[in-house]
Amino acid sequence: MFRIKICGITRPADALLAAEAGADAIGLNFYPPSPRSLTSEQAGEICQQISGTLQRIGVFVNQEEDEIRHCVESLQLDAVQLHGDEPAELIKALHPIPVIRAFRCQEPGLAEVRTSLDALGKIEAIPAAVLLDAHHPGQYGGTGRVLDWQHMDLVNGMIDGSPLILSGGLTPGNVGTAIRQARPWGVDTASGVESEPGHKDPALLRQFVAEAQAALAALSD
Repeated sequence: MFRIKICGITRPADALLAAEAGADAIGLNFYPPSPRSLTSEQAGEICQQISGTLQRIGVFVNQEEDEIRHCVESLQLDAVQLHGDEPAELIKALHPIPVIRAFRCQEPGLAEVRTSLDALGKIEAIPAAVLLDAHHPGQYGGTGRVLDWQHMDLVNGMIDGSPLILSGGLTPGNVGTAIRQARPWGVDTASGVESEPGHKDPALLRQFVAEAQAALAALSD
C-alpha cells in the first residue's frame, strides 16, 4: 500500500510532477460534482504518462459496481477508493480489486471506524486500507478540513489489521505534525498542494512529499 498519495490529479504534468517529487500514488477522481473530476479519456491520458511509476487509485462516490469495474479494467487502475456512502457489500463484490474504504469522521478518535470495520469483517469484506477524512455535510472530500490527530491509537500505522491513510486538510506545513501525532501508515492530500482546485502547485507538492517522507521515515527510527 502506498505511503504518500497526491489526490485529485487532473493534468498529465501534475502526475509527472508527483512522480518526480517521490510520491507513491495519485488519485483520479471520477465523481462528476467534484471540481477535480475526470472523464475516462482524461484519466487515460494521465495514466499513459505514468505507466509503471505510480500507483493509480480511482476515487468513486456512490457509483455502480459496473461503472467502477469498467474504469479499473480500461485504465488498469491499481486500486479503488470508495469515498461515499457505499454499502459494505460493494467491497466484497469488487474482489479481487483492492478497495480503500474512506471514512469521513465526525467524532474524535477511531471508535466509529472500528465499529464499521467490525461489521465489514463479519461479511469478509475487509478493505485493503482505510482512509480517514474530515466530515463536512454534503461534501465527499477535498474540503481542506483538518482531523483531530491526537486521538488516534494506531500500532505500526494499522487499524484492526488494515493500513490507515491519513487525509483531511493536510498541507506541507502540517503533514509532519500530523504524522508524528497520528502515526499513520501513509498520507493523502488534494487541496493542500493546489494553486486552484485540480491544479497542483509544484513548490507545495514537492515540499509536501519531502516533509511526509521525513516524518514517515522517523516513525521507524
